[in-house]
Amino acid sequence: MPDSAAPATPGVTPRRVSVLDVLRLLTELAALAALAVWGFLAWATPWNIVVGVGAPVLAILAWALFVSPKAVIAVHPFVRAVVELAVFLAATIALWDLGLPWVGVGFGVVAVVVGLLHNRRALG
Repeated sequence: MPDSAAPATPGVTPRRVSVLDVLRLLTELAALAALAVWGFLAWATPWNIVVGVGAPVLAILAWALFVSPKAVIAVHPFVRAVVELAVFLAATIALWDLGLPWVGVGFGVVAVVVGLLHNRRALG
């Protein structure tokens, strides 16, 4: 009777998902949601659709090109951190512009702390 679990590939260790990975994903999704909500609520009718869809798409594009684990463009870790901070800063400013300054600052602090802990673990 064959075992239902697939045998592990020799020399390849599976990546374990940690709490920091989950928190980083949640902060990424919250940043995209903040940018989308800002775009739909802060702009007039014809532009709200363009900005509400465009802002998160630009953030996703920047993240996929430079920050993601399978980034298209391999850059120095400092550049990755700058792009990551730019996305979180944009979400913080968007929340601030919506009239939620303390939510924006709180999100920014949480996102930066999670990013620092995650990148520190990845580097060392």
